[in-house]
Amino acid sequence: MSTAVQPLKVAALQRIEAEALRLNPDERAELAERLWASVEGSDSPDPAWEAEIKRRMQEVDSGAVHCRPWDEVMTELRAKHQG
Repeated sequence: MSTAVQPLKVAALQRIEAEALRLNPDERAELAERLWASVEGSDSPDPAWEAEIKRRMQEVDSGAVHCRPWDEVMTELRAKHQG
């Protein structure tokens, strides 16, 4: 939690977080997208990002790239950099 948050608001943020964590994963993802859009100030990504997202999705769909689970990648990176 950011140190810029006033102490009186911490309890309110904790309650909101607890409520949000009761949502199912799809609902939490939707909430996260809405919150991020409110911070970023735009509901639509930059056209260059749209093109990059489309390109990457096409690579995945065509089999040109292989996706790996996040926890697998992080385990590999931690082992590589801790030793």
